[in-house]
Amino acid sequence: MSSPTGPSSGLPVRMPRPRQPGRHRRPEPVTAPEGAPALVLAVPGSPSATSRGLAEEVVSIARSELPGLDALIGFVESEEEEFPSLAEVLARTVPPAEEAAEPAAPPPVVVPLLASPDSGYLDIVRTAVRDSGSEARITDVLGPHPLLAEAVHVRLSEAGLARADRARLFTVATAADGIVLGTVGGQEAVQAAGITGMLLSARLAVPVLAAALDEQGSVADIAARLTEAGSQQLALAPCLIGPELPEGLLAAGAEEAGCPAAEPLGSYPAVGRLVLSAYMAEVGITPQQPPQGAQVR
Repeated sequence: MSSPTGPSSGLPVRMPRPRQPGRHRRPEPVTAPEGAPALVLAVPGSPSATSRGLAEEVVSIARSELPGLDALIGFVESEEEEFPSLAEVLARTVPPAEEAAEPAAPPPVVVPLLASPDSGYLDIVRTAVRDSGSEARITDVLGPHPLLAEAVHVRLSEAGLARADRARLFTVATAADGIVLGTVGGQEAVQAAGITGMLLSARLAVPVLAAALDEQGSVADIAARLTEAGSQQLALAPCLIGPELPEGLLAAGAEEAGCPAAEPLGSYPAVGRLVLSAYMAEVGITPQQPPQGAQVR
């Protein structure tokens, strides 16, 4: 004979406890809402197979973080059929006149692939949006942001110019004790990169100063200031994603500073996440947070 709670032997029976939702679990990933606007990645610089591959990797990262995301790529300065221009991509999102009576998709969101503001490129982006008639919205550029400082740190460590983790008890013989953080786009870009530079300085525990790679004498001046402050082994680190950097400019900057240089940020995962973050903030999609008090593995 059994009772509703177990056998009638008189022995205690361990019954399973009800599962607590959220405990030891990651939150369910957010997906793009039905009918969400498209993300259009505006890629600066002279289009090339390299910049297209980089943009595709960035878009792939964004899609993996937000399943269902409709993402397109437009090249800001393209005049070649092989590389669709931003204006062409935006024009395709405008429905034909005969379909005007049907419910239209929301205007796309344009995310400039820039780590720091560059008024020249941003003016071209605004003109492309206006001329396309798409009523697209344009987000801010990706920086300054702690994730950019993380990405620069990784590129420096890959070049042997910084420790991968300052908490580890080992040294890198070629580690720099002063960083010239290079950018392009004028003084507004230098100021924005300077904020990222402060975050990078906190990570590396060495002085970091921003310089304009596209302004004559800027890199040499910053290198001299770091040397006068006591730095003996400098490194040039571009706070740039890559397509916006004219060919040969980084090498010229390294020669001007008399020091080695790290690579641009490229498709480092943080870049894709920042692109998505800019899009989600503009659209109003909130990232899923784990329940308060939940233990997330």
